[in-house]
Amino acid sequence: MNFLLVVLAYVLCHGLTAMVVTPIQSVFLPEMTVFASLIYLPHGVRVLATWAYGWKAIPALILGVSLSALIFSPSEDINFLEPALLEGILVGSASAYIAFELMRLAGFDFYFGRSRKLQWKGMIAVGALSSVINSFGQTLVYSGLIDLEKVIGVLAIYATGDLIGLIVCMVVLMLVFRWNRILGVLKN
Repeated sequence: MNFLLVVLAYVLCHGLTAMVVTPIQSVFLPEMTVFASLIYLPHGVRVLATWAYGWKAIPALILGVSLSALIFSPSEDINFLEPALLEGILVGSASAYIAFELMRLAGFDFYFGRSRKLQWKGMIAVGALSSVINSFGQTLVYSGLIDLEKVIGVLAIYATGDLIGLIVCMVVLMLVFRWNRILGVLKN
C-alpha cells in the first residue's frame, strides 16, 4: 500500500507540474524547460517518501518517475532525453536517500520515527542537499544534451524548482496533518 501511495503521489505531483507549471515556464524559459521546472512538486514527494520509508522509497520513486514520463512528457522530449533517461531516473530517485544518509553520517538523523516530531528545518536541509545532489547528477547525466552556456541556468532552475516543490509539499502535508487533527477532535 505504501508503495502505491508513493507512486500515486509522485504521478499526481508530476502531473500538476506538467499541466500547470511547465506551460507557463515554457513561455519564459523554453530552452531550459525540457530539463528542469521552477516548481518541481515531485521533489517534495521524493524527500517526504524517503523520510518515511528510507531506501524502500526508491523503487516506488523509480516507478513513479517512469509512469510520469510516459504519461506527461511529450514524445519528442522523451526521444531527446532517451539516451540518458534511465540514468536521470535513477539519479533523481536516489538523491533524497543519499542526502538523508549523508546527513545521518554527519550526526543528523531526520528519518521518520527517529525524533518525536517532524523537524521542518532538517527536512529543508535534507531537501536542499538532495536538490544539490540531484542537480549535479542530472547535469552530468544530460551534459551532452545541455549547451555549456546554459549549464549554470539549468542548475539554478533544478535547485530552485526542487526546493520550492519541497516547501509546497511540506505545507500541503502540514495542512493535511492539521485537518486530520481537527477531524479527530470533531469525531470525539
